[in-house]
Amino acid sequence: MQEIKWGMIGCGDVTEVKSGPAFNKVPNSSLVAVMRRDAAKAEDYAFRHGVPKWYADVEELINDPEVNAVYIATPPAQHEAYCQLALAAGKPVYVEKPMTLNAESGLRMEEASMLYNTKLTVAHYRRAQPMFLKIKALLEVGVIGDVRFASLQMLQPQQSDLIANVESNWRLDPAISGGGLFHDLAPHQLDLMVYFFGEFDQSAGFSLNQSGRAKVDDLVTGQILFKNGVVFTGTWCFSVSEQDKKDVCEIIGSNGRISFPVFGNKVTLSKEGKTEVFAFEALEHVQQPMIEKVTAYFLDQAENPCSAEQAILSMRLMDSFTK
Repeated sequence: MQEIKWGMIGCGDVTEVKSGPAFNKVPNSSLVAVMRRDAAKAEDYAFRHGVPKWYADVEELINDPEVNAVYIATPPAQHEAYCQLALAAGKPVYVEKPMTLNAESGLRMEEASMLYNTKLTVAHYRRAQPMFLKIKALLEVGVIGDVRFASLQMLQPQQSDLIANVESNWRLDPAISGGGLFHDLAPHQLDLMVYFFGEFDQSAGFSLNQSGRAKVDDLVTGQILFKNGVVFTGTWCFSVSEQDKKDVCEIIGSNGRISFPVFGNKVTLSKEGKTEVFAFEALEHVQQPMIEKVTAYFLDQAENPCSAEQAILSMRLMDSFTK
């Protein structure tokens, strides 16, 4: 392949700005077809975004001879089935996070990728953003010394502006989402911990439904012991007041501290009584840097920016916190 010609499955809110337009802004990449089960909405999306083809049937999109790679942007419950279909057709897959409903399902997707010898990448796109690359670089050169532990608090009211607007609140249906707002937001945070600290030895947590306003748990806590000795502690609560909302991660080392919001644009380095702030511009399309890396990988020009094996680690962590 000399150019990746994408077929996109799912045309929901997440694709309007975060990802969809970026496929046409990356070198050697273009969005040539979209699919949504609601034909009128598929046609409307294609018209508004200048996409040449639209479908209401997933197999028609996958079997389109012009489409040579597939982006899956549906709710998680459909990820595995659509991934299997695309891989069986020999078309590399870029699948949204969370990778799927649980680690067991993720392993089947990984096995299909190996069976059909077809590439699979998971959209943990913060790995490619300048802000998180900066944090990783600071850690790698030992700016804060040896990392001792990391702590994270994600506290949000029930109507959080971090959650994409959708016609039906499928994120609160565990059969579709895997387990509520935790399964929507925590993949970003847990994958970053894996990206920064590598594989882990142990993990455990608690999960419960405190508010009783939906069928899913709204408080999750978890701990991780990474193989390099770093300890992580996280708390996710989705029923706090507006005034108590918080998004903060702190990485504490022997010589200092790095603090940042996972859904923000500033990194604060505190060391030897001094503070340095690194500010980053908000990206127009948050997935564009990752899509550029995935395109290069699919064209055999780069390594996989987030393999199934790596993504399954964060799925295992979520499973261990919520089981």
